[in-house]
Amino acid sequence: MDLLNPTILWALAAIVCMTAASAIMGTFTLLRKQALIGDAVSHAILPGICLAFMITQTKHPLVLMLGATASGFLGLLAINYLTDKTKLKSDASLAIVLSVFYGLGILLLTSIQSSGNAAQAGLDKFLFGKAAALMQSDAITFAVFGLVLIGIVVWLFRPFKLITFDRDFAQSQGLPVRKLELLLSILTVSAIALGIQAVGVVLMAALLIAPAAAARYWTHDLRGMLLLSVLFAIVSGILGVYVSATYPNMPLGPWIVSFLSFFAIGSVILGRKKGILANNRRQRYHLQKMRRENILKCMWQLGEADGDMYAKRSVAELQARRFIPEKSLHAGLKQLIRKGWIEKQDQQYTLTSRGQTEGARIVRIHRLWELYLTTYLNLPADHVHEDAEAIEHIITPEIEKELQLKLAFADEDPHASKIPYRE
Repeated sequence: MDLLNPTILWALAAIVCMTAASAIMGTFTLLRKQALIGDAVSHAILPGICLAFMITQTKHPLVLMLGATASGFLGLLAINYLTDKTKLKSDASLAIVLSVFYGLGILLLTSIQSSGNAAQAGLDKFLFGKAAALMQSDAITFAVFGLVLIGIVVWLFRPFKLITFDRDFAQSQGLPVRKLELLLSILTVSAIALGIQAVGVVLMAALLIAPAAAARYWTHDLRGMLLLSVLFAIVSGILGVYVSATYPNMPLGPWIVSFLSFFAIGSVILGRKKGILANNRRQRYHLQKMRRENILKCMWQLGEADGDMYAKRSVAELQARRFIPEKSLHAGLKQLIRKGWIEKQDQQYTLTSRGQTEGARIVRIHRLWELYLTTYLNLPADHVHEDAEAIEHIITPEIEKELQLKLAFADEDPHASKIPYRE
């Protein structure tokens, strides 16, 4: 099939606008912890489409979208009412609204199909999407509608950002929070009504949430998340159109969702911020850091005990002071040598001046924290060591300074050990 066919190009333009608008609204939906609402609202849209057709006897996209938006918004109000005014939990409210509205939609759709009205042909495409069959006029309508949604979000980006992350602060700034939340809900329902043209009622939740979920694994910045979610959605839409146009028997909606799923799964694994591999790297880094600091602390305490910070220490001597598995101990010693904190001579190890400074810092934090717990939390001295063992690896220089000031640069910890301050 000719990929430059005007029909395909118009369908592609509509898909780009629809998927971008859905991804943007899905980002706000996800961040407001309302991901499941998108699924319920997308199913609640079906009876609105059917009723709009039954009343007007036309499949004009604008008419059907108005019916879909009205029905979806009614479903959203029903969810909020059941959650706020009854003893039902939010998940039960979502399940009730989804099943009732979707069941009503299927009932109406079946009635329409049994009516013998020839104009109803193709109405069932809303279940799985029908963007591949869009006429040029319909594609223009959907593209314009999508651009309007995107434009409103860009215009009101800061207020939407505030009510998403800190509703109370937004209210303190004099923003009309309730009106903005209402507008955001209307835009979300409209984006869902628009997106079902691409992937249908059944798969709409994926189009709404998958791009945002994938982007969340790469960034914590809202602008970056919005851009990435739009990028994932648009690329998936383009690839879906390509597959559908190249292989005519391939449905467009499922292919868009399939590519979105690929991006989502890939982000879960490779995402720079929250991906599995990134989390594993961070975990390995922190474990290695703790191991290095424990070895330095051990060597510094040995030097403190015998009064010789430059004494050579064997592996056996280190393990006698603090047991660390030999393989892990050797790996940590190699890292410390690379950092210039210890030196190796004749299978023995000694602290450098830099290593002494770092070791003293770890011991200082440990003992300051023990003193803080006994002084301000009234914990017994024999109950604070384990807590200090954990906290010493994550206390920042700022917190360390505050501890020193809070404890008035005390000389000793609860066990009468000297606290080593910087000279």
